[in-house]
Amino acid sequence: MGSVASARAAAQLTRSGALRGRVALVTGSTRGIGEGIAASLAKAGCDLVLNGRMPSELGSTLARELANAHGVDAAYCEADLGRADNVGALARFAEDKFGRIDILVNNAGVQHVCPVARFPDERWEEVLSLNLSAAFRATKAVLGGMRARGWGRIINVASVHGLVASEHKSAYVAAKHGLVGLTKVVAIETANDGITCNAICPGWVRTELLQRQLDTRACSQGITVDEAAMALLRSKQPMHQFSAVESIGALAVFLCSDIARTMTGAAISMDGGWAAI
Repeated sequence: MGSVASARAAAQLTRSGALRGRVALVTGSTRGIGEGIAASLAKAGCDLVLNGRMPSELGSTLARELANAHGVDAAYCEADLGRADNVGALARFAEDKFGRIDILVNNAGVQHVCPVARFPDERWEEVLSLNLSAAFRATKAVLGGMRARGWGRIINVASVHGLVASEHKSAYVAAKHGLVGLTKVVAIETANDGITCNAICPGWVRTELLQRQLDTRACSQGITVDEAAMALLRSKQPMHQFSAVESIGALAVFLCSDIARTMTGAAISMDGGWAAI
């Protein structure tokens, strides 16, 4: 499905406003997949707390744009979730602003590529802290309120690297595998509390960050951007198509809907068949 068709499908799923009145906290939501998920939740009627390392003025502008576009309320909280105290502060910010957190999307992450033998210890700790420990701490912070209200949705953006490995990505793969494991444990522990916890595992997604990487690869290899894109897809995915940010957002909305109320503990691939190899 092309990006236009994906966007149309996402619009059909979200336009009903089925999540009107819910409050969603989306970490790492100032760009890429996180921003796309936040936009889809806003289209479905959610009030939002956005989060990232973007300066507060720019983040607040992004929140206002989403709020105005979709008739919801939105706020921004700048926080480095690699620091444990910032995770708790973010949850308190959301609860002070909206009174509760109904939906938590753990999307914040960082990557470092290096062979294990030369992988810096400090970068290992950074990747594990932001990609895994922050999700654990955020989940821990919201569970009490979700249980008290008898409703909650937790979505962990785990990547296809939560299911398979690639060389030179030891910390990222370890963190994302751990995130899938955390997803399963939380799902079991909350199975009868009106709460679900699932992981989304995307493959190649054509975000702005990936586009810059494609541009760089094309320039360095003397090939076109389309050729660079196809080479990247063929290196991992049987299906030679990028997933659309809008499709991942639509999947997140589905997981938050009542239709998916018995769907929990799942690691859902949207990866063009990558994990099937």
